[in-house]
Amino acid sequence: MNNFSKLKDLVLSLEGDFEKFYDKKNSAAGTRVRKGMQDLKNMAQDIRKEVQDMKNSEDTGASKK
Repeated sequence: MNNFSKLKDLVLSLEGDFEKFYDKKNSAAGTRVRKGMQDLKNMAQDIRKEVQDMKNSEDTGASKK
């Protein structure tokens, strides 16, 4: 569940930059948003892989019984 907390923290940390970019048209904030979104994508991919690996290991263990 720790990964879920990290994911939420990342999303919440981007809130200010989203507001600065969309409301105040601050281009530096847009760069930070883009970087944060790339980090979010990478984190999501890591979590997907972890979940799939855990699922596969459970399936393997269940089929041996």
